[in-house]
Amino acid sequence: MARRKATVRRPPRNPVLIGLVALVVLGVLLFLGFTKDIPFTRGHQVKAVFASANGLRPDAPVRIAGVEVGKVKRIDAQEGGDAAVVTLQIEPDGLPLHRDASAKIRPRIFLEGNFFVDLQPGTPGAAELDDGDTISVAQTATPVQLDQVLTALQSDTREDLQEVLRGLGTAWSSRPTAAQDADSDPSARGQTAAQSFNDAYDDLGPALRAQSQVNEALLGSEPEADLGRLVDGAAKTAAGLARNEVQLRELIGNFNTTVAALAARDGDLRASIRALAPTLETANAALASLTAAFPPTRAFAREILPGVRETPATIDASFPWLATTGGLVRPAELQGLARDLSPATRDLARLIEEGLVLLPQTDLASRCARDVLLPTGDVVIRDEFTTGRENYKDFFYALAGLAGEGQNFDGNGMYVRFQTGGGDQTVTLGRSNAGTAPQFGTLPLVPLGNRPYNPGRRPAYRPEAPCHRQTRPNLNGPAAGRTAPGAAPATATLSAHPAGLAQLRERLAPSGPGRGAGR
Repeated sequence: MARRKATVRRPPRNPVLIGLVALVVLGVLLFLGFTKDIPFTRGHQVKAVFASANGLRPDAPVRIAGVEVGKVKRIDAQEGGDAAVVTLQIEPDGLPLHRDASAKIRPRIFLEGNFFVDLQPGTPGAAELDDGDTISVAQTATPVQLDQVLTALQSDTREDLQEVLRGLGTAWSSRPTAAQDADSDPSARGQTAAQSFNDAYDDLGPALRAQSQVNEALLGSEPEADLGRLVDGAAKTAAGLARNEVQLRELIGNFNTTVAALAARDGDLRASIRALAPTLETANAALASLTAAFPPTRAFAREILPGVRETPATIDASFPWLATTGGLVRPAELQGLARDLSPATRDLARLIEEGLVLLPQTDLASRCARDVLLPTGDVVIRDEFTTGRENYKDFFYALAGLAGEGQNFDGNGMYVRFQTGGGDQTVTLGRSNAGTAPQFGTLPLVPLGNRPYNPGRRPAYRPEAPCHRQTRPNLNGPAAGRTAPGAAPATATLSAHPAGLAQLRERLAPSGPGRGAGR
């Protein structure tokens, strides 16, 4: 009998477990289908603050240069504000993003519908945006919608705009009156505003060139960082104005008052504007001089740096001296020194008082010596006895010669011997000043004359006239001759006595310091 094949029966599956597995699978499918996001693969997310979401929706694409690099994750309202915070999920292909990155909401083409985020990653030199960082509202922009334009152009606004355009056309095309021409610049008289503006194009090129140089200088040494700081400062300024609304209204009111005051004095304002051109020319010259002075100033600043660095050490070194000086000027020390110096101070004051009388006289004597005595002593006397030396030397040599000739050996004192007597030549000294009878003598040689000649009267004496203002005597002039000016020269009588003249010259020859005494 065939054996029956044994069968093994499996235990039935737990329906609860099967239901749980089915729910989990269904939940995963639903999550992937609705979120379109794989868990644990969130990617790099940054936030961008926009003034308005402007119809932007989640899952809207994020593009860089037209290439999709991510999507809008979600859109939230800014806490405490009216802006919208848009979370952007960026793929690795769109990284890195930098601190100066900007984002704009742009409309997609008609077939795509809605909007997308146009992202500019920023400059490579700026710092990178980390995961979770925020792009500020100053770096974002939203498109202007047609409804916004139509809302702005209401009927009253359009009428105001028409009035403005009509007034602008009138202002540009109307010719000035005679009164207006009288107050205007001569170059603009009789012209419309449009013609004057066209004339301004002649000067517009150099002005714009200078303005471009100013704008380039305003960029600073670090344009990226400077621009960021400028935007940050402008944002802080705007926030401060928003916080102080009352003060802002007062500022605008005061500004209106100021503008009204300027409008009331439009004539003076025009005169000031006309004077602005020469003022600017003068300012340009002053600035050019200032620019030329900068290099020496910088060089001086560099040269003075070592001295400035040594100043603290110098100050430290002066403290002991100041301490010592402070001890010397203490009341105890200073009063004792003052008592000791008091007699000398009185004598010094008396000396100074007497010196006030003496010094002018000393000054006059010094001037007399400088302007009269010394120049006169430097003159060389040109006559038959000349030595070629200045006459002050001959004077002192004569004194030395007299001292040598006056030496004696018999104890009767010093005396000078002159050759007298024994000749056939009679000489006289004339009547003396005392009124005595003239004295006579004889010489073996013929007299040559007087040096200088005797004028017969005393020269005028003027004590009130300063010596340094007197005319210096001409030692080689007519008054210095042997005889009076105009008289016959005495040398004419010497032609019969050549031996006597030769003997006299031999005696008076300058062979030493003392031989000049023969004159």
